[in-house]
Amino acid sequence: MRARLALLVAAVSVLTLIAFLVPLALLVRTVAEDRATVRATADAQSLVPVVGTADAATIRLTVEQLAAESGRPVSVFLPDGTVLGAQTPRTPAVALAARGQSLTGESAAGREVVIAVQGRADGTGVIRIAVPQHELTAGVTRAWLVLALLGVILVLIGLLVADRLARTLVRPISDLSAVSHRLANAELDARVTPAGPPELREVAGALNHLATRIQVLLVQEREQVADLSHQLRTPLTALRLEAESLRDPDDAARITAAADGLERAVTGLIRQARWRHAPAQPASSDAAAIVADRVAFWSVLAEDTGRAVTLDLTPGPLPVGVAADNLTAAVDALLGNVFAHTPDGTPFAVRLAREAGEVVLTVADEGPGMPAGAIRRGASAAGSTGLGLDIARRAAQAAGGRLELRAGPQGGAQVLLRLGPPTSPPDA
Repeated sequence: MRARLALLVAAVSVLTLIAFLVPLALLVRTVAEDRATVRATADAQSLVPVVGTADAATIRLTVEQLAAESGRPVSVFLPDGTVLGAQTPRTPAVALAARGQSLTGESAAGREVVIAVQGRADGTGVIRIAVPQHELTAGVTRAWLVLALLGVILVLIGLLVADRLARTLVRPISDLSAVSHRLANAELDARVTPAGPPELREVAGALNHLATRIQVLLVQEREQVADLSHQLRTPLTALRLEAESLRDPDDAARITAAADGLERAVTGLIRQARWRHAPAQPASSDAAAIVADRVAFWSVLAEDTGRAVTLDLTPGPLPVGVAADNLTAAVDALLGNVFAHTPDGTPFAVRLAREAGEVVLTVADEGPGMPAGAIRRGASAAGSTGLGLDIARRAAQAAGGRLELRAGPQGGAQVLLRLGPPTSPPDA
């Protein structure tokens, strides 16, 4: 913007100066020519009494003295054809003056002033003074240089003033842009100091108000999520007490472990909801251990529903760049979708392997498959919340990977969760 404003001011200044200085330069040249012509005319007029009354010798002496003083060629043409002073041929202007008409004309060397002198007994004499070109343009070049220098100085002053004015506009806009980027990077405490024209100050105030409103709404959302999550602790406690009262120790241990896992997830959700910033340390986890644990958990339900589970697990550890809680939630979401969207007795397979620097988790079933667009957040064709695949997608993105949805080899759905390595080695 500063460059464009400077270019605009420069263009306007140059056009204005051209419109002003060009006529002024022409006027300076005309004044210089007229000044030289007036001086030559005055010198010629001073010879009129001498040429009209004196003899040839006196006229010659006077002409030579005037030529020496003025530095211009001076000629006097007598009626008998005698030429006194500078020996120049008769020009058309001299011939016209010999008929009694004084005039000023242009010549090849510059300008000539001819004056007819009447009253001589032998006829009309003619005085001719030549004004050379260098005298007609004396001082013009210097005046033009001064005008050009003045024009350059005025353009530079205009550019300096335009840059100062543009800076007063650009700086507030740059501040607005910087604060907008900070807000986009979740720095919700960023504010801009209103400055510049009233319109920019109004925009700055609106941006500050928007940032404050976003901060308030985000805090309210965090508190609501935390409150809702905290309310789940009561039924979890009741579920744990019910599990402890079961007669079968295996069933009691299994349900208690499930309740503990759910409580850990709720606790992580509360902490995540109250966090204002992401953790400073890089996240990492062992994908092999987490996948093995979650498959073991879901295998009990698979056995109850008559589902055959095929597990192909590469021996760990397999470190990935995502937190353990997030990876656990992603694996649970993928396995939970198999149970939620396929009929009982549908077999499924889980495969975890390292491929091209990535850890790839594949969950494939032999069910009816997934509809197009199921990976979009909130989209579900089976009456669920539609967030399961989005949870997995965000976990993959956190690890520098991606989530892929394909058709399975047996006609069902095949979901690939690609996870990148952690940014730094996990702590031992």
